[in-house]
Amino acid sequence: MNVIEAIQSRRSIKRFEHRPPTREQIESLLSMAVLAPNHRNTEPWRFYVLGPDARHAYGLALGERRARKVEDPDKAREVRDRTAAEHRAVPCMIAVAMIISDNPEIREEDYAATMMGVQNIALAAVELGLGTHIRTGAVMDDPAARGAAGVAAGERIVALVNVGTPKEVPPGRTRAPAVTHAAWIP
Repeated sequence: MNVIEAIQSRRSIKRFEHRPPTREQIESLLSMAVLAPNHRNTEPWRFYVLGPDARHAYGLALGERRARKVEDPDKAREVRDRTAAEHRAVPCMIAVAMIISDNPEIREEDYAATMMGVQNIALAAVELGLGTHIRTGAVMDDPAARGAAGVAAGERIVALVNVGTPKEVPPGRTRAPAVTHAAWIP
């Protein structure tokens, strides 16, 4: 498979087989992440591979946030518990974090580099017969979520990447041709 085929084949996978990827597969994905372009060679990325208990704790943090939007206490508890159980069942979760620079310009460059690393993980996964689902959102700043992921002070979670063997691969979504978003400036 070449890189164009990997880009065209990549999908957000929501349902995985139960068997987790091997440590070697995960290490291979991480080795591809650190090859992302990185201005100033700051190497800001940090990777936290979450085991079942950490995934459950992360799911509890997310479930608590979701449960706050539910008025009925029993239904809220169901939402929290279901979310936690769903996260425990994910074959592999990688919290991708970055070191937060005091310099705003470097911080922005490091965020871009870390997200390019996330894309490298997703593309390398396709090559290995794995699928990914990249998650972002406000929960990543939640102290309980940060604690569950083991993220150090001075770091920011930029994405959570679920990884596993796809149970099903959804069809690609139709997108507008790139030329509709392009301007050619003389």
